[in-house]
Amino acid sequence: QICLSLVKLLFYLAHSPLGSIVLLDFQPRQFVMVDGNLKVTDMDDASTEELSCKEDNDCTLNFPTKSFPLKCSVVGKCEGINEKKNLFNAYRYFFTYLLPHSAPPALRPLLSDILNATGDLRYGINETLKAFEKVLHLYKSGLYLQKRPLLLKDYISLKGFRTVEGEDYKCWPSYSHLGCLLSIHSAEEAAAICNSQLQCQSFIVTQHRTWTGRPLASFQSSWTDLIPDTNAVVYIKRSASSGERL
Repeated sequence: QICLSLVKLLFYLAHSPLGSIVLLDFQPRQFVMVDGNLKVTDMDDASTEELSCKEDNDCTLNFPTKSFPLKCSVVGKCEGINEKKNLFNAYRYFFTYLLPHSAPPALRPLLSDILNATGDLRYGINETLKAFEKVLHLYKSGLYLQKRPLLLKDYISLKGFRTVEGEDYKCWPSYSHLGCLLSIHSAEEAAAICNSQLQCQSFIVTQHRTWTGRPLASFQSSWTDLIPDTNAVVYIKRSASSGERL
């Protein structure tokens, strides 16, 4: 969410009515999340000036660990230097820390492609935004899910119940530090996640949703202490419930 919001912001800056705008003091502390959108807190160091040049050798974009040769345009300006400077800063301050983590395994190669392409400046901001929107579409639609055996049949579902909230086993990347709370596309995906975790004996699908509209599911090591909750469904492994009275 943070990276996509940043890319949308940089897309606007690259195509603003004032021309391509570069953020000269590009640091994470210069941004803040407001209602799920990343915003710049200080525009004092923004500029629409693009580096003047006489030849291509005048247009090297230098960073501490990398340099990129750019073209000198016919009007004597380094082509796309503001856009590329913003994009590489996004790569080194945000993408490298956020993109490799927490995505479903099937989507990680696509995010790795974005990471590598922006790190080498093979993508401009238009291509980067398009690539992010493709990943978001796959994520929201569930199209990233690979065909696998149906596992939900191995679970008993109880509508209108959930377990008592409390600290349980933890997983990555959980929305709660007290247990294992993950976003899912469907109960079938939740069953696959539960089967992949040795501690998991049950999971609860709630009405709470993430910014993408995906429901949250709580994965737990037991299924006792059920309490009524009209907005939840608890799924219990048949193997865990055998011999017990529901």
